Amino acid sequence: MSEDLIIKHCSPTLAGLKTANLFTCVYSQKQDVERYTQEFNRRFSHKGVKMQPLGYGKKRALIYVFRPTQLERDLSDPQARSILASMGYKSFDSKACLNRLKSRVKKCPEFPHEIGLFLGYPPEDVRGFILHKGNCCKCCGCWKVYGNEEKARCAFAKYKKCSDIYYSKWLQGTPINKLVVSKAA
Repeated sequence: MSEDLIIKHCSPTLAGLKTANLFTCVYSQKQDVERYTQEFNRRFSHKGVKMQPLGYGKKRALIYVFRPTQLERDLSDPQARSILASMGYKSFDSKACLNRLKSRVKKCPEFPHEIGLFLGYPPEDVRGFILHKGNCCKCCGCWKVYGNEEKARCAFAKYKKCSDIYYSKWLQGTPINKLVVSKAA
């Protein structure tokens, strides 16, 4: 797994603008992913950022980079809890929820749509996506919007600008440890 891949896919999370990002990476041995994850967490958990594999496929791993404090806040939202409860989540502690999500990623024939809650998407958009089966959205950017379109478009623009700036800085030689922003718990 390369730092380049993390910068390309996770800049808004590294900058503290977004709860989490998700990406896939190719691997030859599962232990390599686990080692890299441990090393990433050793380097950046003190800045409030963690990495966790959510699942493994045929030589591809689904990687979740997140801010635990922001995730805890997002999952405490009453709408988010209602959605999670309807999907069989029994506990709303972020660690328990992540374990349940990992289980659902592994077992579900289609991708578990509540994952949007774990990525910082507004609960009304996650609920809308589930209810409308991905159809009839107001707009589409980083996610499909069913609620506040103006707010979502602002977020999309902010995330894109952040990603562009971070990748440019990365290409100019700024190391990842300088790009990961510390956020107080």
